[in-house]
Amino acid sequence: MKAIVYDGIQKVECRNVADPGIEKEDDVVVKVTSTAICGSDLHLVHGLVKGMYDGYILGHETMGIVEEAGKGVKNLKKGDRVVIPFPVACGHCEFCSRGEYSQCDNSNDYGEAGGLLGYSKSHGNYAGGQAEYIRVPYANVGPKKVPEGLTDEQVLFVTDVLPTSYWGTEIANVKAGDTVVVLGCGPIGLMTIKWCILKGAGRIIAVDHVNYRLEHARGYGVETLNFEDYEQVGAYIKEITHGGAHSVIDCVGLDGKTSVVEKIETALKLQGGSKSAIETASQCVRKAGTVALVGVYGDKYNNFPLGNFFSKNISLKMGQCPATRYVDLMLEKIQKGEIDATDIITHRLSLEEGKHAYSIFDKREDHCIKVILKP
Repeated sequence: MKAIVYDGIQKVECRNVADPGIEKEDDVVVKVTSTAICGSDLHLVHGLVKGMYDGYILGHETMGIVEEAGKGVKNLKKGDRVVIPFPVACGHCEFCSRGEYSQCDNSNDYGEAGGLLGYSKSHGNYAGGQAEYIRVPYANVGPKKVPEGLTDEQVLFVTDVLPTSYWGTEIANVKAGDTVVVLGCGPIGLMTIKWCILKGAGRIIAVDHVNYRLEHARGYGVETLNFEDYEQVGAYIKEITHGGAHSVIDCVGLDGKTSVVEKIETALKLQGGSKSAIETASQCVRKAGTVALVGVYGDKYNNFPLGNFFSKNISLKMGQCPATRYVDLMLEKIQKGEIDATDIITHRLSLEEGKHAYSIFDKREDHCIKVILKP
């Protein structure tokens, strides 16, 4: 089959690779009908996540049709159309039992956190879904049948973008009337803004430095700031909000704007990437407020602004979204017309065009926000 694979730092290729097969009784093999490129995939390609190797199949936003099911699969059969949330979760360990599917105790032999599809050996070594077929473990837990009448584009983002952005507003404690700052206007940030609007936030300020993404956010009716226009955008937000935001949601992660020192430290593995968004959050969050980090971060960070958070009694929450917990809710909201993520799709390309797709997404060319790949 054809698949998009890691070919070294800053390189991806569409290659012919071995077809996946059933390895355990509760596996399914899915024929991919739609898949997408996520900002988190760029972290892998940039060499900022451990455990990458040549030929590793990328992608964790995937849906398709069940091609084959193991004899232990109870809820799915050949021909079923499914969306696949990105965590790999057994469904019965301590953490899965609590709904913390991204922290499954049985899906990752190589690291502390749970397994993730298409996210390196350090996250379980599961082949991703930017391919013609994907093997999905624990198929009684993860993949979910798509309700009749919904298109691929309507439901594809149930795999990651929609649950992650929704979860971000939940752990950030967004309430009606609150002031909320959303850092980053990529796909996760834009959907976070939509959820904040639906939750009745009183004032929403979106921050980025890519003008066409800020323009898209303004289309939702929120305030926007280009952080490059300010010496300290966090201090400016604190000023205009008269003390800061009740909630700050960091949708940027380690690929934020990086200082020269951070670039050197990151290259030497002394730093896990940029922490500019965290520093902005520490400046613009209100006393006794909440900061949620839903953008992916690395291992260690020098000069972390811990004192800023501590002195203001800030609640700091973070991690990989337990997306499996929210699949049914997301599908229900899509069916009811309460949420629509299709406006973030800017490019629809073939799997063979994956190298070009990664390039325009990474370099923010051609007003690229979200790319859908069709095998």
